[in-house]
Amino acid sequence: MSELLVDFITSLDGYASGEGWPGFWGLEGPDYLAWLGEQPKVTYLMGANTYRLMSGFAAGDVPAGQDEFRAEEQESVDELTQAPKVVFSSSSLEEPLKWANCTLVRDDAVETVRAMKESEPGILSTIGSLSLSRSLLRAGLVDRFRVVMFPVITGATGAERIYDGYPDVALEMTGSRTFDGRTQLVEYKPRVLEHPPLGAPA
Repeated sequence: MSELLVDFITSLDGYASGEGWPGFWGLEGPDYLAWLGEQPKVTYLMGANTYRLMSGFAAGDVPAGQDEFRAEEQESVDELTQAPKVVFSSSSLEEPLKWANCTLVRDDAVETVRAMKESEPGILSTIGSLSLSRSLLRAGLVDRFRVVMFPVITGATGAERIYDGYPDVALEMTGSRTFDGRTQLVEYKPRVLEHPPLGAPA
């Protein structure tokens, strides 16, 4: 049976990216990069928009405002290229997918992931794909919810607010760590709530 991990990299105010900011907000340090290199192999889950973005990076596209990837960014993209990936798209993507090691799935993502969890060993992990992550959490399929928060607030330039549209969720902390004296990892076991504590029916 697989474990499902929702994995986010965010600014302190909960944005997935920011206009004019480099990858990792330019603040990845040696401790954080070493930790990334120590992570077990996983099968990545993503939607069509994340596929287009990340496969573009793998093909040589770089974010707006950059001439080329920094070495750390390129290494991260190369590692992702080598990993197995499952891409959910009902109609907007066509086979064969050009990015290596990708499988296109047109079936319902929640039911597909539910079956994968029951039948396959190892770790499944979302990458980006905010709506997919939200759907899997709502369905009660997420075993671990992990966030690495970088020490920036991107109130003026932030893009992709991560938690909009989420249900209320209780989080039981199972681990935490500080990288390079500035970047904070928090890891939780999530439990979707039917109502907040003071909103119980009479």
